[in-house]
Amino acid sequence: MGSFRRDKDEEEDGPTNAYQNLEKTSVLQETRTFNETPVNARKCIHILTKILYLINQGEVLVAREATDCFFAMTKLFQSKDVVLRRMVYLGIKELSSIAEDVIIVTSSLTKDMTGKEDLYRAAAIRALCSITDHTMLQAVERYMKQCIVDKNAAVSCAALVSSLRLASTAGDVVKRWANEAQEAMNSDNIMVQYHALGLLYHIRKSDRLAVSKLVNKLTRGSLKSPYAVCMLIRIACKLIEEEDVPAEELADSPLYSFIESCLRHKSEMVIYEAAHAIVNLKNTNPRMLSPAFSILQLFCGSPKATLRFAAVRTLNKVAMTHPAAVTTCNLDLEGLITDSNRSVATLAITTLLKTGAESSVERLMKQISTFVAEISDEFKVVVVQAICALCAKYPRKHTVLMNFLSGMLREEGGLEYKTSIVDTIITIIEENVDAKESGLSHLCEFIEDCEHVSLAVRILHLLGKEGPFAATPSKYIRFIYNRVILESPIVRAAAVTALAQFGASCPALLANILVLLGRCQMDPDDEVRDRATYYLCILNSAKPELYKNYIIERENCSLALLEKALSDHLNGDLESHFDISIVPKAAIVKPEINNDVMMVTSAPRAPKITREEESAARLAQLPGIQVLGPIHRSTSPIQLTESETEYTVQCIKHIFAQHVVFQFDCLNTLSDQFLENVRVDLTLPEGYTARAVIPCPKLPYNELQTTFVIVEFPPDASSSIATFGATLRFVVKDCDPNTGEPDSEEGYDDEYMLEDLEITVADQIQKTKKNNFQVAWDAADSEEWLQAEDTFVLSAVSNLQDAVNTIIKILGLGAANLSEKVPEGTHLHTVLCSGAFRGGVEVLVRAKLALSEGVTLNLTVRSTDQDVAELITAAIG
Repeated sequence: MGSFRRDKDEEEDGPTNAYQNLEKTSVLQETRTFNETPVNARKCIHILTKILYLINQGEVLVAREATDCFFAMTKLFQSKDVVLRRMVYLGIKELSSIAEDVIIVTSSLTKDMTGKEDLYRAAAIRALCSITDHTMLQAVERYMKQCIVDKNAAVSCAALVSSLRLASTAGDVVKRWANEAQEAMNSDNIMVQYHALGLLYHIRKSDRLAVSKLVNKLTRGSLKSPYAVCMLIRIACKLIEEEDVPAEELADSPLYSFIESCLRHKSEMVIYEAAHAIVNLKNTNPRMLSPAFSILQLFCGSPKATLRFAAVRTLNKVAMTHPAAVTTCNLDLEGLITDSNRSVATLAITTLLKTGAESSVERLMKQISTFVAEISDEFKVVVVQAICALCAKYPRKHTVLMNFLSGMLREEGGLEYKTSIVDTIITIIEENVDAKESGLSHLCEFIEDCEHVSLAVRILHLLGKEGPFAATPSKYIRFIYNRVILESPIVRAAAVTALAQFGASCPALLANILVLLGRCQMDPDDEVRDRATYYLCILNSAKPELYKNYIIERENCSLALLEKALSDHLNGDLESHFDISIVPKAAIVKPEINNDVMMVTSAPRAPKITREEESAARLAQLPGIQVLGPIHRSTSPIQLTESETEYTVQCIKHIFAQHVVFQFDCLNTLSDQFLENVRVDLTLPEGYTARAVIPCPKLPYNELQTTFVIVEFPPDASSSIATFGATLRFVVKDCDPNTGEPDSEEGYDDEYMLEDLEITVADQIQKTKKNNFQVAWDAADSEEWLQAEDTFVLSAVSNLQDAVNTIIKILGLGAANLSEKVPEGTHLHTVLCSGAFRGGVEVLVRAKLALSEGVTLNLTVRSTDQDVAELITAAIG
């Protein structure tokens, strides 16, 4: 009775995990039990379970521990207990990548794989393939072929899946098993047929003709496995996309006809896969899309939650590409807002927000308001992201949406949820001038009760950047100074910086700001006092140039590269002063946007890094690179070959003040060739000088390696726009495709022509973003700045938005004040851009556009260098 009561008490406390307090050392000591004779199967199973649990929980075993455990485990092969034997197989698979000399169990696994006990065979195949490499595979090749066509479905599936895994390391051997995989396609078992198709496709995927024949053969037959049919639909879609068939011809394509016929399949899985495939095809027309959307609409009303979720998620993904078709499903989607499955309800709401008309925004917000209170933070984040997209679509509805977001801010919620709302409000402020005042007011109210330090600092930074240029800047001072009085040292320091920005940008408020900063000098925290003293000194100097350089437009260094430069300085001789000018300035980094609305994670965000920061570590290894100075910018990779060629090469241009470093990433796609002394020879235009060529010593098959060329720019900026011829040169040695080792030491010289390279104006400019472009433009109307002006007719574009996009792309500048977006229906527009030319030359551009019969451009460039100003003007012409 006592034991019954205890069990009941444990049940009431909730489920407990018997393995949660395991220690690695004690569990490994227990493996001594494996050496006992006779083997205690039940006890050994329990110990193996503990080991597998620890490994799957992320516990790391060093090679010695894993090897000792592995060899102790091999003693268990003497037991005939079926469950224990299968646990041993699992243990071998988990330890195979850590332990040493694992091939010792090959004979035991081969015996089990070819034995009569079917319960052993499938698991033995998986374990054997996890310890086998391409050199040992030929010894068991005959057995693998037999198992692929085995009558036992579990054995056949295990062999097929293991073959697919081996294909990545021993592709040439696995290709010889195509006939057996083809035979397995005739199996009556749905999983065998599915895995066989997967292996066949993997073997033939590099041969487009072979894939086409396979698909054409299978589409004419009738596959029994719905899984195999789904895979066939995906392969057919890939072939259609590669052919890039126009919509008119696509309707008559046999591949499309097969996919369309699958909409009438008896399996719901296949019907969904076909509908999903059709709505995601590129070249389609409304007539082709109609049946697929009808299926998705039907699934929205299904009693199965999985079908509802699949249908709504697909509609959500294609809402922006086929808005008219998705709008026909809006009535069904509105019914799903109250769905018991919160994932379905959230997807329905976000889809409606994407496709809803401007007139229905208020009604949607009312429907959502009751729903939002009932869902968890992770789903609220998804809704907030959808509201952000809706505000970008209908900027005139910013008041309704901003009020809704403000209400959400006042509710209870975690940091991730509150951050998403603040991010959205900041995005709306930055993209919609009319929303600035109301957005800043909502954020000011929020920081009065904000418990998250990181959010308070971000909002204070935004207030310092945008507040001084609002209609009435003085109203924000109270909110900022309240933070100095009430908050933690980190927030107080951010508030001091924000106050200084108001003082530097608003002369009318300067006297009051000086008083407030004076009080901050008595703060108990040294960082706050130091900042207050620093800003007071600058503001008391009454020098606008100091205001601009040290308060309003502070150029932020790349923190990662600053840390590295300081570390190198401290490890050096310390005889010279640290020069901060050698550290590259931080560039604008746009956050990655994930289109999958259900990809919500609580994992910490990875820090945003620039291409320059990524390149710094690699470039630092080049001899003598330090003399080039700080890196100015790195360009996006440019392909110099077709993707299907024998050798693929891409180039990244690293721009310095007086030099350019060409980084060539090379890939050898020929398994029977080993390349050495790989380098790129450039045909240099007039004025350029080659300074160094750093070859790649070895280029094995399918390994990405890099070679560099360092070139000095011409002395005059106008000659820097040029085209380079490029040839890949190397020494070829024939090699064994299986081992990758050269057959002999002798090789022969060869070369491969690459596409030409260009250095453009955009390559040499790092875009910047001015907080207030007009102030910077007016300040540039001085003797230190030089101006170039010209007028052009842009015949290649037909509307203002295309003209703006073209100008920004050619010049590589950063647009200010949202001038990169042209309002609808306007015939006049002004683009304001800024950037820094290599060598730290500042550039400001004002482009006035007019649309009549064509687009006329009046371009005014202000720069601290006359040659740079003329170069930028000439780039448009």
